[in-house]
Amino acid sequence: MNAIDPALSEEQREFQEVARRFSATKVAPGYQKREIEARIDRALIREMGSLGLIAPEIPEEFGGLGLPSLTSGLIAEQIGYGDINVAYAQILSSLTGKIMAEHAPRDLALEWLPKLTAGEKVFCIALTEPRGGSDAANLSLSARKDGNGYILKGEKSSISMADQADAVVLFARTGAPEEGARGVSAFFVPMDTPGVSTLRYKDLGSHAIGRSSIFFDDVHIPASFRLADEGAGFVQVMQGFDFSRALIGLQVIASAQASLDESWAYIKERKAFGAPLAKNQGVTFPLAEGETAIAAARQLCYHTLRLKDADLPHTAEAAMCKWLCPKTAVDVIHQCLLTHGHYGWSLDLPHQQRLRDVMGLEIGDGTAQIMKMIIAREKAGRH
Repeated sequence: MNAIDPALSEEQREFQEVARRFSATKVAPGYQKREIEARIDRALIREMGSLGLIAPEIPEEFGGLGLPSLTSGLIAEQIGYGDINVAYAQILSSLTGKIMAEHAPRDLALEWLPKLTAGEKVFCIALTEPRGGSDAANLSLSARKDGNGYILKGEKSSISMADQADAVVLFARTGAPEEGARGVSAFFVPMDTPGVSTLRYKDLGSHAIGRSSIFFDDVHIPASFRLADEGAGFVQVMQGFDFSRALIGLQVIASAQASLDESWAYIKERKAFGAPLAKNQGVTFPLAEGETAIAAARQLCYHTLRLKDADLPHTAEAAMCKWLCPKTAVDVIHQCLLTHGHYGWSLDLPHQQRLRDVMGLEIGDGTAQIMKMIIAREKAGRH
């Protein structure tokens, strides 16, 4: 996939092409194998880092390239075309890396972020808890002050890549429950810290990423591992999600585009009643509708990232990306599976895996209902 956008800079086109080639040669061939192995090979992540394809928007002083947010989106789209899961690992790096670059103590950022962008380390982000993911500010995992540090106690649930990560950007309650979001702080915690453990879930899709609970059993961390001021954690994560929601949108529509491209090729070759399926409007029209929906969703994501790069408000647009793109991708991939007939129902083809992988992102990182609430609040205010 190499969508042509005349508004892209020459540098952005170059990164798009590097990511396209990497995705085609190194990522796509292992898509179905990674589901069986249930993890992403670290050598692949390191190679991605060596090409500058991980969190390129992070400032150069922290190991990034200082590139526009849109460039990161173009990379996520190309990688997502080959494997939505590998793209999600990259998007996690952009989300957590941006939070670290903006809010971590300088020494901590200098120590860890160059390893992240190089693909040597993987970070996850832990916000969701067992009693509810959408009520994100209502946290019970506690961070209690203890001398020059904090004691972490509690559980995070449904955390992507938790059992593969080297560190976690964690959100915990430092204030009283009645303080709500104002009592939430952010921390950086290496996963090999004593008292940290994980338990992986058995999921319908996205096996290469995996979800887990993370348990913090009286985990001691120094105060220097706190990100920004105490009580400012929730504001940080909400700002970060505006960025990652647009990236996720590009990631999932790229997966749908892969199924569309394969379906167009299939109907030109497959014959029925003495002619290629492509001569049948009942076959081509649903694919044409899919192409239209995907093209529109893509431009919404590009527009959102351009707003971000221009330092303009984009919270509503990011929420639009997050609910529209996964829904559109699910619908399109489902149609592509049906287009392949009885063979499309086979596990040998990737449509079923793409469908399962994309469906998870109708839930993860914010449901459609929450996204629509955000859009309504941006337009009508908090009434």
